[in-house]
Amino acid sequence: MADLTPRWLPVVVVFALTASACSALLGPDIETAAEEAGTTDVEDNTPLFNPLDTAAPFSLDGGVESGNTSDIVVTNSDGIGATDGSVQRAAAIWPTDWSRVTVDPMSIAVGLGGSDTRDGIPPIDRPLFETVTQTSKWISADEPGALVRVDGEARFYPLAILTRHEIVNDRFGDVPVAVTYCPLCNTALAFDRRVDGQVLRFGVSGLLRQSDLVMWDDQTNSLWQQITGRGIVGEFAGTQLELVSTAIVSFGQFAEDFPDGLSLSRETGFSIAYGANPYEGYSSSNGPIGAFFAGEADPRLPALERVVGVSTGDPTEPTDAAYAFARIQTERAINDEVGDQPVVILWSGETTDALDTSRIATGDPVGTAVALNPVVNDERLTFTANADGTFTDDETGSIWSVLGRGLDGPLAGEQLDTVTHRNEFWFAWAAFFPDGELRQ
Repeated sequence: MADLTPRWLPVVVVFALTASACSALLGPDIETAAEEAGTTDVEDNTPLFNPLDTAAPFSLDGGVESGNTSDIVVTNSDGIGATDGSVQRAAAIWPTDWSRVTVDPMSIAVGLGGSDTRDGIPPIDRPLFETVTQTSKWISADEPGALVRVDGEARFYPLAILTRHEIVNDRFGDVPVAVTYCPLCNTALAFDRRVDGQVLRFGVSGLLRQSDLVMWDDQTNSLWQQITGRGIVGEFAGTQLELVSTAIVSFGQFAEDFPDGLSLSRETGFSIAYGANPYEGYSSSNGPIGAFFAGEADPRLPALERVVGVSTGDPTEPTDAAYAFARIQTERAINDEVGDQPVVILWSGETTDALDTSRIATGDPVGTAVALNPVVNDERLTFTANADGTFTDDETGSIWSVLGRGLDGPLAGEQLDTVTHRNEFWFAWAAFFPDGELRQ
């Protein structure tokens, strides 16, 4: 019996999580949840925006070519037989090419039950968007979401929705984008969905590796690591997706800096009470779920301490550094370099924790921490925090928001670019970026 434990334990643990999620799904309906959140009733009858219905065909000129990283693709002669038995049972009918891998197949665990775990957590394939005014009816100003910007267009994806779907297959103009979120690692990242001149649709595989979401694509059934955007199993093993500007911010910060921006609507086609947290108590626990995380967490920080993990340079061979939220909150503006890239990390606000209390709106404040490129017109700026939550650059005296928007002074109206970063839990960053530097 002891030899069987590793095979069934992951499924048993995930059943508890799934039961919690089901309880939330069967809880208050959407309108009741909005009333409980205490949001205001603002009249705005603007039609919802559906980018997939209104845009021209995708451009196939962008994206990446397959096999574009330095990851070594190993020939796995045992195929799916090299995986844990529970993975074999879950993926037996998939056409995934298990002979091509960049990771140890035994490091992959099953995170969902069922005979076929693909899209057991359903992604959103036809997203609808609403105005800031419409979103303010059902979400509080401090609730978190993923801010994604492409070619000057900004959209907000509430974690209240992303915790239930984890992937949104979206488009910005003619650019196909996948917006992703892994609740177990607290990683929000967006990717260009083009590989080898084709547009991929990404889904939730139901598998995990080091507690992080493993995605799958519908073209080849290749498996992808969400926290890095790299293919790890299948035809696209060794391929690095192109990352798109992403940050976790509060809805209020988004609404203030991008009043004309759009926010993902609750009209998803699923009967889910968005705003209830299916991972109640997770972020205040002692560490990741043992069945999904192999080995010991790096002891230099508490396992579930949030960090800003910055990656710069060539995305296929980045330089990585991490900054603990505790340090960022104390200093509020950290002027630094990661590799050859100047970086400023800013902190502000009362952004709530989406992964602890039963309702996201009542979560404890954890703040907003973002990594930005401080170079404007070929001049590097140095930032100092102000008492009101804004920032001043020493070079021009301009005032800036935490999201890098010039508010006043000579550079008013300028917008700093986001540097590739994540707000993941420390255990996840340390596991996936073991050569990176913790800057304390």
